[in-house]
Amino acid sequence: MSDEGETGPQPVFVLVRPQMGENIGAAARAMLNFGLERMRIVAPRDGWPNPKAVAMASGAGRVLDAARVHDDLAGALADCDYVYATTARARELAKPVRTPERAMEEARAMRAEGKKVAVLFGPERAGLENEDVSRANAIITVPVNPEFASLNLGQSVLLTAYEYGRQTIEAAPEVVNLAKTDFATHAEVEALANHYEQRLDEVGYFFPETKAAGMKVVLRNAWTRLPLTRADVQMFHGMIRQIFRKLGD
Repeated sequence: MSDEGETGPQPVFVLVRPQMGENIGAAARAMLNFGLERMRIVAPRDGWPNPKAVAMASGAGRVLDAARVHDDLAGALADCDYVYATTARARELAKPVRTPERAMEEARAMRAEGKKVAVLFGPERAGLENEDVSRANAIITVPVNPEFASLNLGQSVLLTAYEYGRQTIEAAPEVVNLAKTDFATHAEVEALANHYEQRLDEVGYFFPETKAAGMKVVLRNAWTRLPLTRADVQMFHGMIRQIFRKLGD
């Protein structure tokens, strides 16, 4: 089954470490309600395929049949141009925050320009981890009751799919301009982040060791927060190569 629709690739809904087959099935059903069929599943707790997911999908089995399963999030996002992370919790990571309505308006505009957009949904118990969110370009947060902000996986997918499916008007001009930007792909930004992390590791930047993991997450988050073009990525690669060349490494 192709990712291509009438005006470009559909957004990809990525379920990160989902725990229950029933919730995966509910997500598939919610997606198909609004014409979305591109699902990816990262490290499902109970393995794949899952008969409980099929039973819960209730007619949306074709979404599950076409779902791609990945061992890690980096692999699931390798071909994506722009990534949203859904989360109800406040984060210390500085990211643009969108409502589902605004995010899906942007996604439609990017689709019209042939961009591939992904939306991340976290596991049922605790949602996405900071390391997952650091790989996203922006955050989607549903404006719910702050005293009870918990949404299950199926609900979160349904709200986002609904906002995508209901929008039939042209996106606002400023969103179209954003869509026309020649963004670097997620794989290209990932490679850039890995390049800097490796080089900075070599010179002992991540110190002390007890804080190294957190520092790496913050740095990766900085890369994905920037609206990097392919030219930007090449420039940053060239900068650090030249620095180390001058240092004789």
